[in-house]
Amino acid sequence: MRTSTRRSRRLGAIAVVAALATGLLAGCSSDPDDGSSDADNGSGGGKTTLTIGTFGVFGYKQAGLYAEYQKLHPDITIKENVTTRTDVYWPKTLTRLQAGAGTDDIQAIEVGNVTEAVQTQADKFVDLGKEVDKSQFLDWKVSQATTKDGKTIALGTDIGPMAICYRKDLFEKAGLETDRVKLAAQWKGDWSKYVAVGKDYMKKAPSGTKFVDSASSVYNAALGGESERYYDKDGNVIWEKSKGVKKSWNTAMSVATSNMSAKLKQFDPTWDQGFAKGSFATVACPAWMMGYIQEKSGDTGKGKWDVAAAPTAANWGGSFIGVPTASKHQKEAVALAKWLTAPEQQAKVFAKQASFPSTPSAYASLKPAAATTEYFSNAPITQIFGDSAKTIPVQYFGTKDQPINTAISDIGILQVEQKGKSPDQGWNAAKAEVKDVLGQ
Repeated sequence: MRTSTRRSRRLGAIAVVAALATGLLAGCSSDPDDGSSDADNGSGGGKTTLTIGTFGVFGYKQAGLYAEYQKLHPDITIKENVTTRTDVYWPKTLTRLQAGAGTDDIQAIEVGNVTEAVQTQADKFVDLGKEVDKSQFLDWKVSQATTKDGKTIALGTDIGPMAICYRKDLFEKAGLETDRVKLAAQWKGDWSKYVAVGKDYMKKAPSGTKFVDSASSVYNAALGGESERYYDKDGNVIWEKSKGVKKSWNTAMSVATSNMSAKLKQFDPTWDQGFAKGSFATVACPAWMMGYIQEKSGDTGKGKWDVAAAPTAANWGGSFIGVPTASKHQKEAVALAKWLTAPEQQAKVFAKQASFPSTPSAYASLKPAAATTEYFSNAPITQIFGDSAKTIPVQYFGTKDQPINTAISDIGILQVEQKGKSPDQGWNAAKAEVKDVLGQ
């Protein structure tokens, strides 16, 4: 990985330090300086302890899957190592993969990193395609984690069909429409219409609140509905000329240069606090976000959040889990990975926190938990996300997809939103960072 002095000072500093500090430590214990938390479900007693490295809120623990598996397999103990931020998690994991030591028995891979894993780290993963019936997964999901010679390095966990989660109590106080169907109709077809609703919200916004959490959130959501992003289907870098990137950037700039954003950086502690305090009225909401909202908003958000269809069908995120060849318990880890990604288990995670399965056979049986639907004002979650999933455009990811996206979101957009730079200055800052990422 090429890391210049400038990049070290900014985007990559924390990630690189975390990676080097922990890269060769066996057992992959939690790192107190990178936002990690250790969800240990017990150990000892002569049992085999399997570690699983994840980021964010995967839902396995929350849905009781670890406890269920341990009950089915009394000789197994599962220990989850959670890193809050993906931009810290992946460089750390990449360093450990390259070193051939310190990885977890199972490693999660975010969709923005899976192409890099496939093209540069395939030999560091067990071929799980030989272990499962790949037809149970979405074809495009399998393809994302499969090498040209047919090795499938990871199994799909979820996908990220898009919706908008909104605080109907804040909308009501601002004098706006609160019915999810009528509201969705107001912004249907174009994210600029969503921004227009934001301008209306700010005219009578409840004290201390903004319409949206961040301009970066809007950028990622809008880009998720575009067929053209950072790479073309042949793996060529096209980000600077991409119509999808430009359109999404312009939408984000209309937010960043207005007063409607809370100007928070997603997945930072201040963003988490924003959920708890009710600081913003809407958030771009791929299915996996619902679990995050419930965890961070807590009881204060129960019954106040609702869900409406997004302006366009889109996908944001979705992950995989793979078994590194460095695992000392490959056989047991493969068995656990297969079980966690089976349609039955994916349906259980959806029931708990609405993470949308990558296994179509689970769709007919999807039933959100009563607590989840109650939390989100009894919204028809399955229908909203299911309708979006049906028309998500095909997108192509490249080896540096995630760092390019981070450069645009965390450098370019934040320059405008938090530091008052012009959109042109923000774009130029992002451009310089991307060129550094690509080694140009």
